Formats: sequence, structure tokens, C-alpha cells
Amino acid sequence: MSPDSVAGRRLSRRLLRATGRAVADYGMIGEGDRVMVCLSGGKDSYTLLDLLLRLRQTAPVAFTLTAVNLDQKQPGFPAAVLPRYLSARGVEYRILEQDTYGVVRDKVPPGKTPCGLCSRLRRGALYRFAAAEGYTRIALGHHLDDALETFFLNLFHGGRIKTMPPKLLADDRENIVIRPLYYCRERDIAKYALMQGFPIIPCRLCGSQGNLSRDRVKSMIATWERENPAWIASLATALAHVEPSQLADRTLFDFIGLDALMATARTRRRA
Repeated sequence: MSPDSVAGRRLSRRLLRATGRAVADYGMIGEGDRVMVCLSGGKDSYTLLDLLLRLRQTAPVAFTLTAVNLDQKQPGFPAAVLPRYLSARGVEYRILEQDTYGVVRDKVPPGKTPCGLCSRLRRGALYRFAAAEGYTRIALGHHLDDALETFFLNLFHGGRIKTMPPKLLADDRENIVIRPLYYCRERDIAKYALMQGFPIIPCRLCGSQGNLSRDRVKSMIATWERENPAWIASLATALAHVEPSQLADRTLFDFIGLDALMATARTRRRA
């Protein structure tokens, strides 16, 4: 698919509209924000940076973008790829270096997935850097499929109704995390990345491992979508329409107080 083809232009407009709508719906970026775009070298983060660069051209507010990559010292990592790409596009960038690869290999037993520890180490390094450098937003490349998969992972394996929110105050209370691709589908992002010819850098730390829980959930969602595509849209809508009184979380709704509420209502009717 060519960027200048009809299909290419439609795809580009669809992703740009979805990203702009997410940014507006959740107030992700405001006047004067310094946005740190986490760039891993994967399709999602490349697309995130590209769309934010395009949005900045027509946005009603002024903000800056800095691409930040964490070099985790994986053997064979092509360190020159991102600087070359970013320099060619005229994008301000920073490359951080931290041997999280060595830590993960030391700490994770053979046969176990390193994704959890790797993610925590990477997140910690990026969050500390963002706070120290005064960035007001940390932009991540998670999309709708990531949010749905995380919802079911928490449901099946964590016993919680929880997922990736589009905007988040980080646990350190020092950073606001945004996910501008929240309304975008992964398949569209994959097509867009291929169409744009982004120099993808594969993750060799865990990319070759199979039978991960997320893979099984991804397969489950794909099966549902083949059976009825409308289900995915309904799931996406449900993430933004939560009714605490129809669940069972006592910290979100006062079930014990319902008797008093009913008594008050009866008294008012009789008055």
C-alpha cells in the first residue's frame, strides 16, 4: 500500500482522527506541554511519534515533542538506527543507556517470561528521566488492542477489573502518562508502519518466546472478532461506561447505605 494511494490516505486519516479524538477526549496535551515520546523502535511507537508530529502542525495548542529511547544493552541492538531516523526527520531526541537486559537475564529463571520485569525496569528508568528533565507528559504507544488484552489478563489472572487507561497519574505521582493511540486498532497501526517504511527494531529479549498469556488472550479476541466484529466495538465502549452500582466493589459504591437511601425516598414520597 502506498501513502498516496486511496487506501493509504484513508488509513492515514483514520489513524490521525482517532489519535486527535483521544487527545481531545481525555485532555492529554495542553498548551506548553513538553511531551516525551517513548520510542522503542517498534511499529506502535513509530506510529505514535509520526501521528503526534502531524497533529502538532494543526493543533490549537503549542507543545514540544522529544523522542526518548532506552538502550537496554541487548546483544546485537542496532544502536544507529533510531538516531539516524530521528535526525533525518529533524526530531529532537535523547538516547538513555541502562543494562536492563543483563538484570533480566540474571533475575528471570530459564523458561519464564521476562516481560514483567523488563517492563518495570524500563518504565522506572523512563519515569525517572522524565521527572528529572521536566517533561509534563510521557506518551506511550499502547492502542485499543493492548487495552482490551490487558483487561482480560487482569480479569483472568489478577481477579481485577482493570486495564490501561488513556491518561494516568503514575504511581510515583511525578509523571502523567498518556496513550494517544487509545482509539486505534493494532492491525491499522501495523499497516501504517509498513506503508511508511519505519525501520522496525525487533525485541529479541522476549519476542521469540511463545505460549505467553497475552498471546492466548490476543487469539481469543481475534476469534471473537471473526465471529462478530461488533463485539470488539462493544467491548471498547464498555471500558468507558462503568456502572459501579451494578458491580460488587464496596469501595466504589455504598451498598450498605441503600437501606437508608430507600427509607429517605419513602419519607419524601409520603410527605
